[in-house]
Amino acid sequence: MPSSACFKIPVICSTENRFLFTTKPPALQTWFCRKLHFPGGPFYSGPVTWPGSRPIAAIEADELLQVLRRIEARGALDTAHRCRGTSSQIFRYAIATSRAKRDPSVDLRGALPPVQREHLASITDPAGIGELLRTIDGYQGNLRTRCALRLNPLVFVRPINLRKAEWSHFHLNDAQWRIPGELLKMREDLIVPLSRQAMDILREIHPVTGQGRYLFPCEGNVFRAMSENTINGALRRLGYSGDEMTGHGFRAMARTVLDEVLNFRVEWIEMQLAHEVKDLNGRAYNRTTFLEGRTQMMHRWADYLDELRAMKPKVVSIQQHAA
Repeated sequence: MPSSACFKIPVICSTENRFLFTTKPPALQTWFCRKLHFPGGPFYSGPVTWPGSRPIAAIEADELLQVLRRIEARGALDTAHRCRGTSSQIFRYAIATSRAKRDPSVDLRGALPPVQREHLASITDPAGIGELLRTIDGYQGNLRTRCALRLNPLVFVRPINLRKAEWSHFHLNDAQWRIPGELLKMREDLIVPLSRQAMDILREIHPVTGQGRYLFPCEGNVFRAMSENTINGALRRLGYSGDEMTGHGFRAMARTVLDEVLNFRVEWIEMQLAHEVKDLNGRAYNRTTFLEGRTQMMHRWADYLDELRAMKPKVVSIQQHAA
């Protein structure tokens, strides 16, 4: 049986910003460094000193909470929550390998104040949507990013599903994108009907990425999906700040316009957004429910976007403005 003394909690040196380890699985060391507080990593927000290089079985909930409080005090509340989750994974690994008996992070549920989520910025007025689409058409970056930007409003899936879209999930003969439930938030399969406009984009990108796994692979590494920052970064380069438009904002755009302007049934919209929709008996609809109506809706939505794109922006003359 492994000794708990051989599996010690990692420490970050407050002066050198590096991890100090004793004996531990190399893969775990690499993963933990990348994920938790390695400078430049997604969770890094400054050096943090953990409670010493001690056996992981000896770490108590109050000690872990002290670390999380220091992260919270820097204003990085979201990071503190994610660090608690990451710590839980470490403790669970220790339990599975007989190096610890329990996960003390479980005792800290509710100890940190909740993160106040802000609504992600979106453009929902028709004139603004038309201007956005024309701006996207003028994007001068690489083909993968340009196609992802153009496809995004047509399918309005979650950003992670767009950037991790796999060619094997596209049934082009049926003009459908069938996303497996394990890749979705609600764990239910989703069928995305593909409009003529969406199919045109797929035909354009297929000669470039069609032989690989991902529709939009990472630039320089075809075995990885597009970075989570690519779409938002492209929008910033096009002149849209984070307070104006985000990759996730295409979902709010579709939800608002399909309901308030095009007057489609709310159930169709919510199902196409991969939200849970229940019948009068409280049972969730399956993936094929309303499929014919949703297919009509997706085609009308694509045509409506073309109409907005073709709208000429209203020009106000100096004389009119003065009047």
